Amino acid sequence: MVTKELTVGQLAARSGVAVTALHFYETKGLIKSSRNAGNQRRYSRDVLRRVVVIKIAQRLGIPLATIHEALQTLPDGRTPNAADWERLSALWREDLDQRIDKLMLLRDKLSGCIGCGCLSLEACPLRNQDDVLGERGPGAQLLEPSVNP
Repeated sequence: MVTKELTVGQLAARSGVAVTALHFYETKGLIKSSRNAGNQRRYSRDVLRRVVVIKIAQRLGIPLATIHEALQTLPDGRTPNAADWERLSALWREDLDQRIDKLMLLRDKLSGCIGCGCLSLEACPLRNQDDVLGERGPGAQLLEPSVNP
């Protein structure tokens, strides 16, 4: 049984992803194509589902490098199925939960910034709660909020 392959235009139309984005995904190793006798790209049908997985992961804020690592765990030439998605989403769930927790904390403390104007280094409830970083000495002490003081 011969599997019908998709042109880049067909893949773009079916997935809702621009041709340029598909080419970009290919250069990053997220999807693969073959070439026909006329040197035109052809995509196996399983690539359509992979593109959908990529777009969903991107909407969740998953970096392309992380998406690439996850896609490498999928077998070549087979459409990702529900079990594959369950496994991939479990990989991303903890990171997503941590980002949600950080956003909720930011949202809940945001009102403390109203009127401050400068995000006071001594009293900023978002960057330096209770000035715990001041105990480390002068100068920049924290570049990312995920670092615990």
